Amino acid sequence: MANHESDQPLNFQAAALGVFFPGLGQISLGHTRRGLYAMIGVVGLFLGGILIGGVDVVDKKEDRLWFYLQVCAGPIALAADWVNSSYVRTGKVGELVPTPGGSLVQRGPEPKVSTYKSITYANEIGTLYCALAGLLNVVVVIDALQRLPRELEEAPS
Repeated sequence: MANHESDQPLNFQAAALGVFFPGLGQISLGHTRRGLYAMIGVVGLFLGGILIGGVDVVDKKEDRLWFYLQVCAGPIALAADWVNSSYVRTGKVGELVPTPGGSLVQRGPEPKVSTYKSITYANEIGTLYCALAGLLNVVVVIDALQRLPRELEEAPS
């Protein structure tokens, strides 16, 4: 039962836990199954996006607007961006090759990308999945903010 009455306080601590990791807010309120389902949904959707498009679908520098949505999924998005910027973009994983048509678009040194960078629809779908995971976590956090703790929910009125 959701918290719809104005005299019931909002659960800011549960919401903060939900921001830290999806589903923790519901688990802290005693709604373990609901929290586990939320956790599996958000993290599964995010990891699905990584599996489809590669870790470079989370990119703070090239896709800043998408990153704002993705970071709502929690620290997992920050970790994916760190792996992308520290390993994939620097060439520590894969080889850096010249961008096709890069010299036609930009003057100066030819831009290079990793051979592990995903392209076309795989990148777009992976980016979308990770962004949807962030939006889903926003809904989960709002649910944790308004949900009554289990012991109050089961108490007779």
